[in-house]
Amino acid sequence: MDLHFTDAQATAEERVAVDSEMGAPESSWQSGQRQDSDRRDNDGQSSERPIGDTRTAFAAFGGDAHGRRHRLLPVLHAIQNRIGWISPGALNYIGLRLDIAPAEVHGVASFYGMFSLQPRPPIVAHVCDDIACVTRGSDKLCADLEGKIGPAGSSCSGGRAIWLRSQCLGLCERAPAVLVTSAGEKSHERVSAPASADAVESLMDDAAQGRLPAEPDVLNVQISVPQSAQNRAGKESEFLPLRLLHRIGKGGAPTLETYQKLGGYRGLRKALDLGPEGTLGELAASKLLGRGGAAFPTAKKWEALFLQRDLLRHDPARAHCVICNADESEPGTFKDRILMEGDPFAILEGMTIAAFVTGARQGYIYLRGEYALAAERMQRAIQSANENGFLGDNILGSRLQFNIEIRRGAGAYICGEETALFNSIEGYRGEPRNKPPFPTQSGLFRQPTAVNNVETLVNVPGIILEGGSAYARLGTENSAGTRLFCLCGHVARPGVYEVAMGTALRQLIDLAGGVVGSGKLQAVLLGGAAGTFVGPQELDTLLTFEGTRAIGATLGSGVVMLFDDTVDLRQILLRIASFFRHETCGQCVPCRVGVVRQQEALQRLVIAKPLGSVTQEVAMLREMAQAMRDASICGLGQTAASALESAMQRWSLFA
Repeated sequence: MDLHFTDAQATAEERVAVDSEMGAPESSWQSGQRQDSDRRDNDGQSSERPIGDTRTAFAAFGGDAHGRRHRLLPVLHAIQNRIGWISPGALNYIGLRLDIAPAEVHGVASFYGMFSLQPRPPIVAHVCDDIACVTRGSDKLCADLEGKIGPAGSSCSGGRAIWLRSQCLGLCERAPAVLVTSAGEKSHERVSAPASADAVESLMDDAAQGRLPAEPDVLNVQISVPQSAQNRAGKESEFLPLRLLHRIGKGGAPTLETYQKLGGYRGLRKALDLGPEGTLGELAASKLLGRGGAAFPTAKKWEALFLQRDLLRHDPARAHCVICNADESEPGTFKDRILMEGDPFAILEGMTIAAFVTGARQGYIYLRGEYALAAERMQRAIQSANENGFLGDNILGSRLQFNIEIRRGAGAYICGEETALFNSIEGYRGEPRNKPPFPTQSGLFRQPTAVNNVETLVNVPGIILEGGSAYARLGTENSAGTRLFCLCGHVARPGVYEVAMGTALRQLIDLAGGVVGSGKLQAVLLGGAAGTFVGPQELDTLLTFEGTRAIGATLGSGVVMLFDDTVDLRQILLRIASFFRHETCGQCVPCRVGVVRQQEALQRLVIAKPLGSVTQEVAMLREMAQAMRDASICGLGQTAASALESAMQRWSLFA
């Protein structure tokens, strides 16, 4: 029998939202009209009812009934975007359409922060109060909104809108940031950054009256990519010419025509001439390490799938996949967003070269849910590439077949972990899997999968075009190439900066105009919430994998967040601890319990009410950190105490 939460029925509008994503029901088992074919077999099962474990069904790429579950996340987005929340009736209807128990649908929907399972107005202003925005006035913004509208969760605009405090929105260079979402037949999302209370209230009023303005089509390069603005102004720079950012802002909104005029798709053409093995050789010669934080050699990852290409011809059920991990959710990180908004075709070209080497025919871009403009730009680029022979069948007349689909996340930091990302795409809760097996052996739909982040993939076309050895000569022996860094906080010109690996931290800060606020630097957070605090005495550290490792730090996702001496670092640490408590998936005990106890202990230290002495409380914090490092399934738990420990090591915060 089927199990339901309730006998709640979906409204007509909720059915329309689901059917717009799924198509009309094909049988009574999907809540459609009963057909003659809806007969039962000897076991009492419908002959049309899908059988088997959807996790093992790579046929999902073709939309087969066995793989229907992988459409769960897009369907949940469709309901949220149309109604503004997801009701029990909608959950029941989704379960019917996807042949999933409503309890499982609820379990997935409740996992993601962007989905509301409680009634709320269709218009929501998400106000970031995370650490980067705190340095730029988010506390004042929230206080002003409280004065104008009421506490977070209060409604306005005739009850059609509310405002909520939010985790990092990935708009750190324009802090304080607000994202306004408006549900309806045609949903809208609009950013206000830097935001004021008057601007936020005005946007909500506009949305309530159906006139929320669209996001501007032109990327504000002067704010987000200061180096590009300087280059166009003809200013001299002591740094290397831009490799990854040079196309951003040229010619307005990115188009395929502009991309090709600026050298686009020449790397793919050369790769087709070199062949898969030759292309892999150039990538290996480049010494490119992954730019997502783990720093794994890109060529080794692709080689693992390249060596399995012959099996594709002998096993029809086998299929390789390429995934672009664009779910950057580390507080302080926004470089991938800038690349997707400003140079989307470079990402598609890098993925297509990866598919050529690895033998993949299907690719996914798993894109952070809050990045509405990036999603729009990427979708437009995919459509244009398909229409012009750069995606699809017989790419550039080479018989190469490759397609790309976007999947938007829904507010879960953990889905940046590659195996949690697989589960999310497949329609499950975004919980990490144990390793081994590794993704190159068993990844998405249990098939060999190569996962690279946005910055890594954008490097690839240039490497193939210019040669791997030329790229390896940039940077240092063990950290080749250039690197994108996200400068934010108390810095004069926040934004994405590209410098050669081996540039000193001090040089990078000077490039961004130096310290603002009080003008006196107290600390720099490298790598984001999972990274490390360093002090002013460490500014001559070279920004390389080995250089940061030597001082017990990490490059991580490229965050460089500055704090002046007016900031209470204890409150920043408390906010980081709160972030990890909120973002743990709860699957493993060390992390699920550890991040809660870590926040509680830190709170006691901040208010000077430790359990026992301060020394005992700090010792307990260190023991918990070690337990999380040793026993957590994934990097979230393993790094949840990194920033806290580094700060306590460098400053006497609780003496």
